[in-house]
Amino acid sequence: MNQMNRQYPDQPGQQPPMPAGMYAPPPPKKKSAAAKVGIGCGGAVGALVLIGIVAAAVGGSDAEPQAGKPGKAATAPAKGKAQGDAEPAEAEPKEKPKAAHKSPVDQFKAFVAKNGSANEKAAIGHVTKVQGAEEQNDILDSVDIYTDFTGGMVGPHQSEGKLIASVFADWKQSKNGLVTIYDAKGEILSNGNF
Repeated sequence: MNQMNRQYPDQPGQQPPMPAGMYAPPPPKKKSAAAKVGIGCGGAVGALVLIGIVAAAVGGSDAEPQAGKPGKAATAPAKGKAQGDAEPAEAEPKEKPKAAHKSPVDQFKAFVAKNGSANEKAAIGHVTKVQGAEEQNDILDSVDIYTDFTGGMVGPHQSEGKLIASVFADWKQSKNGLVTIYDAKGEILSNGNF
């Protein structure tokens, strides 16, 4: 019986009428075009402000020179004066210049040039890189020496690889060191303890 009294909508998509005594909420209000444009412009202005803040934080300011770095105005000569006529900077105490830091390969080659035999000097001439020789802890010191030889362990330059490992052991000492000699392709040519 109850189902017989129910009315169904006449058209698809139409909702049935509300029973008596029930409150229906009002439909949502649509925003006007002016409100949509105002929110859109406010969002665009906010995005530009955010981009400006990020750029300022990342880029920093060129107006103030960083500590230890002179600004452009401090290094450029004054207008109207020749470079030779520029006023001298404050006299700073001159430190004795430190010797240029040599790379491990240069140090190794210098040691062999001073202390090595003719065969050792010839073999060291093929060394291109020394890696791991600067820091040692006597627990497990591992040094890699790269050369321009080819052929790996079974190639014709294995004896030069052994000679390089032996000379390295004369140069550096460790309680537990391993030196590995590599050829140009990265294959092991030889290794030894030092």
